[in-house]
Amino acid sequence: MNKAEKKFRLYSILVIFVLLTVLLSVINGVNFTMAASDADEITQKIAERQGAFEPEEPSFQQKGAFGMGPMGPDSPEMNKSLRYFTVAFTNKGETAETVAFHISAVNESEAKEWAAGLLKEKTGWTRTTYRYRVYKKNGTTYVTVIDQGRELLPSYRILIISAVGEILVLIIGWFVLLGIGRKIYAPIEEADRKQKNFIKNANKEFRVPLTVINGNTELTERKYGPDEQSRSTHRQIAKMNELVEKLGKIGLFEDGDIRPEKVPLSEYLSAALDSSEERFASRNLELKADIAPDVTVNADPEAMSRLTDELIDNAVKFALTKVSFTLKNENGYVVIETANDASLPDGPADQVFDRFTTLENSDGTGLGLSYVKDIVKAHKGRASAEVASGIFTLRILM
Repeated sequence: MNKAEKKFRLYSILVIFVLLTVLLSVINGVNFTMAASDADEITQKIAERQGAFEPEEPSFQQKGAFGMGPMGPDSPEMNKSLRYFTVAFTNKGETAETVAFHISAVNESEAKEWAAGLLKEKTGWTRTTYRYRVYKKNGTTYVTVIDQGRELLPSYRILIISAVGEILVLIIGWFVLLGIGRKIYAPIEEADRKQKNFIKNANKEFRVPLTVINGNTELTERKYGPDEQSRSTHRQIAKMNELVEKLGKIGLFEDGDIRPEKVPLSEYLSAALDSSEERFASRNLELKADIAPDVTVNADPEAMSRLTDELIDNAVKFALTKVSFTLKNENGYVVIETANDASLPDGPADQVFDRFTTLENSDGTGLGLSYVKDIVKAHKGRASAEVASGIFTLRILM
């Protein structure tokens, strides 16, 4: 259950991260877009005046009731505070003339060289915080560059604050989710613990009456001889013993309590199939095996032995006429594949791995393949199942 709680926290933090990233990206994107729009408005006013910025004196109505002028590019203070230069080029850019120069960051010769490098552009950012516009008037090409560093400073501060704030929110959110997760999963863990204890106790309790019933049936057969009723009782006892055995295996590997070592899986599967030939023959099943030699896997030996037994047991029970087993190395994975014909509808069949779940027309307990899933999951592998054209295929990657 600890794994589920960790996944809950990780997915929650991921959702918070995505939402915050989208929100802050939109805020900062709009902020920088507005800054670029203000700068373009200024360069457009300069272009309309052929390279010089001379804002009109605001009227009384524009100043407002408190005598305040407009903000941004229309501010009456912009004429004195704007830092920019405009260079005019004639004769295909060979002659440069300074039209306006109100900047301290560069000298006029540097400004001309800088502007010459922008002649093939239209508008945009240069040297990070400078906005430029290239335009033509009466056969002359003008390049205007304005310094927006002071205006962009609040935007960059907001960007930094957003990044730091997002990190702090994620850290705080992690610790909040740590407390919430424990509260949420505490009753689930308790229910899971009780379920496991119930299954263990049921496993023990079932064995005693089954042993007694089996013994009484054998005594009756010795006294009166076997008949159909006694044979039926033995069959039902065998089924119950199988169910009890599977109940005892539930959860054995689901918490990842394994001792991995190099396991010769080719030998394990081949030996298991050889010992099961009579079982397949008793049901008139055609068996095909394509086992690649020397396939090994780093896994728990007991788990691999039980895995192969469960796969064979499942095939023997539910195949109609034929079964195939394949073992190979593929793209860095060990692949185990079983296929058998079945009277099942086509489509994904991963629900067979759910505990106590069986497919249509199946009379199994729904425990065998759930046990397979526990083993595969404990070894960080993947298991899938599907039915296509009447063939049930189970595929394991480890």
